[in-house]
Amino acid sequence: MQQINTFNIRVYGLFINKHQEILLADEYRFGIYMTKFPGGGLKPGEGTIDCLKREAVEEFGQEINVMRHFYTTDFYQKSQFHTNQQLISIYYLAGFPGPEKFRITSKPFDFTDKTTEQVSFRYKKIEDLNKDELSFPIDKYVLILLQENLPPEYTGRY
Repeated sequence: MQQINTFNIRVYGLFINKHQEILLADEYRFGIYMTKFPGGGLKPGEGTIDCLKREAVEEFGQEINVMRHFYTTDFYQKSQFHTNQQLISIYYLAGFPGPEKFRITSKPFDFTDKTTEQVSFRYKKIEDLNKDELSFPIDKYVLILLQENLPPEYTGRY
């Protein structure tokens, strides 16, 4: 067994629209298809909210509003891709200040080139999303928390 000697800190946005749908990222990376919440890795010298804002500009091509912290991993999770790393994931409720300016589809993995890293985005009703549709254990846990704790009046726009 390889020893854990570093942390991998990931920051994710929970983008929920007025229809109680959450934004999902369907990605092809490392030769694997995965469905997850949008976000990415924290860089040295970067704050977690700055990380999420940077990732939003990179992934969506637009700025976002970060409303509040939702959840930080509170259990041990080994990284699936880097066997010597412990994964820590931080989730924020976030929204778009105006209409989304990037392509949103209704079909999972809606991209044609399946040989290079790709991503497509889609919304799905939180109540209809099954945790097994998500690829990673922490995302599955966060979905359960959302389904149990989302106020009915939440609109996702601030």
